[in-house]
Amino acid sequence: MDIRGKVAVVTGGASGIGAAISKRFAQDGAKGVVVADLNLERAQGVAKEFGGLAVRCDVSREADIQALVAQARQRYGQVDIFISNAGILGTPGDITLEDALWQKMWEVHGMAHVWAARAVVPEMLERGEGYFLVTASAAGLLNIVESPPYGVTKHAAVAIAEWLRIAYGRRGLRVSCLCPQSVATDMTANGTGSASVDGVLSAEQVAADVVATMREEKFLVLPHPEVLEYFRRKGQDYDRWLGGMQKVYAASAYTQPKS
Repeated sequence: MDIRGKVAVVTGGASGIGAAISKRFAQDGAKGVVVADLNLERAQGVAKEFGGLAVRCDVSREADIQALVAQARQRYGQVDIFISNAGILGTPGDITLEDALWQKMWEVHGMAHVWAARAVVPEMLERGEGYFLVTASAAGLLNIVESPPYGVTKHAAVAIAEWLRIAYGRRGLRVSCLCPQSVATDMTANGTGSASVDGVLSAEQVAADVVATMREEKFLVLPHPEVLEYFRRKGQDYDRWLGGMQKVYAASAYTQPKS
C-alpha cells in the first residue's frame, strides 16, 4: 500500500515507535494522521509537527477506541490505515505476578487489537481496501524470560494479526505484524534486558521498516532480521530451542540472587 493520500490512525502515537510511524506517514504524504495516546499533551506535540489530529485514547477501553475512530472519520472522512501500536512495559516477575497485571496486559496487548478491528475492518471490507497493523514483539514469536504476562499476551497479538489476515486477506484487507526486539524508547530507558541481544534500534529505523513492509504488503515486519532465524530454529527443533531459552533465563538479571 502506498501511504500517499491515505488516512492513518496510530495508537501509542505520542512517543517511541508510534510517534516515529506517525511522523514518517506524514512525511510520506498521508492525507491525515491521527495520533492517539493516553498522554494527550504529548500526542498534541507530535501531531502539531505535521498538522495532524491528536486524540486521547485508553486502548484498554473499547469505548475509547470507538470514539477515536469516530473522531478520525469526522475529521478526515474515513480510516484507511490503523496502526494498533499501544503497549505497556512488561513487569519483571514470574507466574506469581498479580492477576490485575495479567488482565491489563491482556486488554492492551490482546483485546485492544480486537476492539480496533471491530471499529475499522468492516468499513475497510466494504471498500475492498484497508491496512491493519498490529505491533506485537519478537516476544510474540519467541517469548521473553523476564515477564510471563508480556510474552503470553504478545503471542496473542501475533495470533490476532494472523487470524485477521487469514479471514480477510482475500477481501482486500492488508494485515501486518510488527515484531522487533529492543528499540530505544521510553519503555527501554531503564534497561533492555534479554531483548537487546541483537542490538537496540532507533524508533525511526523501525518506522522505515514498517513503511517498506506495508509497501510490499508482507505479514511480518522484522526490524531485527535475526528474529526470523530464531523463529525457524524454534520450529525445526522445539525442545532444543526451549533448552536454549532456559539458559537465557538462568543467565538473566531477574533470576540472579540479589546482593
